[in-house]
Amino acid sequence: MTVSKDRITVEGLTGDAAIAHALRQADLDVLSAYPITPQTIIVEDYQKFAADGQVKAKVIPVESEHSAMSACVGASAVGARVATASASAGLALMWEILYCAASMRMPIVFTVANRALSAPINIHNDHSDGMGMRDSGFIQLYCQSSQEAYDTTLMAFKLAEHHDVLLPVMVGIDGFIVSHNVERVEMLPDDEVSKFVGVREPVQPLDPDNPITMGPLALTDYYFEFKEQQDKAIQNVPRVYKEVEDEFEKLTGRKYGMFETYKTEDADIIIIAMSSMGGTAKVVADALRERGDKVGVIRLKMFRPFPTKDIAKAVGKAKAVAVFEKAMSFGAATHPLALEVRTALYEAEQRPMIADFVVGLGGRDVPPITFVEGVDKTKEYLKKGEAPLYETLGVRK
Repeated sequence: MTVSKDRITVEGLTGDAAIAHALRQADLDVLSAYPITPQTIIVEDYQKFAADGQVKAKVIPVESEHSAMSACVGASAVGARVATASASAGLALMWEILYCAASMRMPIVFTVANRALSAPINIHNDHSDGMGMRDSGFIQLYCQSSQEAYDTTLMAFKLAEHHDVLLPVMVGIDGFIVSHNVERVEMLPDDEVSKFVGVREPVQPLDPDNPITMGPLALTDYYFEFKEQQDKAIQNVPRVYKEVEDEFEKLTGRKYGMFETYKTEDADIIIIAMSSMGGTAKVVADALRERGDKVGVIRLKMFRPFPTKDIAKAVGKAKAVAVFEKAMSFGAATHPLALEVRTALYEAEQRPMIADFVVGLGGRDVPPITFVEGVDKTKEYLKKGEAPLYETLGVRK
């Protein structure tokens, strides 16, 4: 049953603040983090809740992000509900422990205010940090708004802790664009969140009275089997995610899916983008339809596991797909999102042309005109019958 409106709290919140409230309501046992812009507000706000006695969690300030994720792994191993937050170089400093967290099947919720990677130093948004961790074994969910960040953080605990999954989840928001902008957010009452999220039921927690070893040496005899089990777990994610979101929709009336489609049914050209760019893309699609161009949008939410078959079905009979992405994979045939899209559409009966546009690196603005330019280029490539593997838009010449 949907929660009645008189029990909903409505506030103007930044994306960071919205996540902090979700973490407060999720009844954490441990939060361990190290400050880095533009994530810092998440933990600052949570520490205020702790100082005011609103949460019972142990907040562990550490000397680095490597230590933050290490503390999370240790706490999760004994059965605690655990979260952390980071961005950019801080996320990169966690590198070794990201793989440990996923491989050891620790259901940690990791909120990330996505930010460019050095050098040169840049504190603004792109998706380089998230794309860099894409093969670590984390589930990756990217959010468009503060409301979606709040909702997704709550759902992330239920997804991560499900016994058919038991994997860490990254919840990503665009640094400064979502992390620091104030939007209207509807928050559930604490008791409803408690019922929805529930209590973590660890499968085999560390216990001094019944000692076991976690993350031990596994050479040629068993390592492959561990990886096989991990892979099978992440393949369960789409099914479990749908179950979790269906339950959340009954509670709130809101759902997002693994991706959002907008006017794709009759589209000749489909824009594919992630996070806050999805909102701009939808406005552009409306404007372009007014001039006669049949343009639709797929705003991807779940990047890992990538919803390959569902994306192929959603693209349907479109003539072309214009991918807009905020990351580069240097030396690759094309870049991270386009690589996934190309693979998803490779066996399509009517394979559309793929145009890959890298935009917005280091926080460079991606205004509507950038999408218009990309769509116009895609139309030209359709006439020519070929497109470059990728190109950049919005770069000074």
